[in-house]
Amino acid sequence: MRVGRPVKALPQPVCDYCGARAVLVRGGDEHYPYRDDHGPLWLCTACEAWIGIHARSTRNVPVGRLADAALRDAKSRLHDVLEPLVAGKVRRDRVNPFEARARAIRWVAEELGFDPLPASIHHLSLEQCEQSIAHVEAFIAQRRPTAPDER
Repeated sequence: MRVGRPVKALPQPVCDYCGARAVLVRGGDEHYPYRDDHGPLWLCTACEAWIGIHARSTRNVPVGRLADAALRDAKSRLHDVLEPLVAGKVRRDRVNPFEARARAIRWVAEELGFDPLPASIHHLSLEQCEQSIAHVEAFIAQRRPTAPDER
């Protein structure tokens, strides 16, 4: 019999795409999607959607929602589009890149009225990523100085 605080059950994400329960996989496992060991992942073996786990998590807490190939690509493109804003924030406000990126995601989510506000890129849907990419690209284009012959 266990004495003390009850131990919570491990989080086991459910796939948004097919409804199957994700399984925990590690480097070297049969279904592990990377060649090298990038740490444990929650993986839906039915549709190949996966998500990483918080660093140093003893309970294998996922960092967000399971992502299929299209969502992983959109998140990657959003990271790339945000990079100039993140770099500027790091230089201007002397914050670390993680804090600058989190602030950028919060800003975009508030601008576009996402409800609930995502904690990170990992919590965005494909549609939200696409909207965010378009918004950030438009913002950057608007701030870019125009050449004298373009006026």
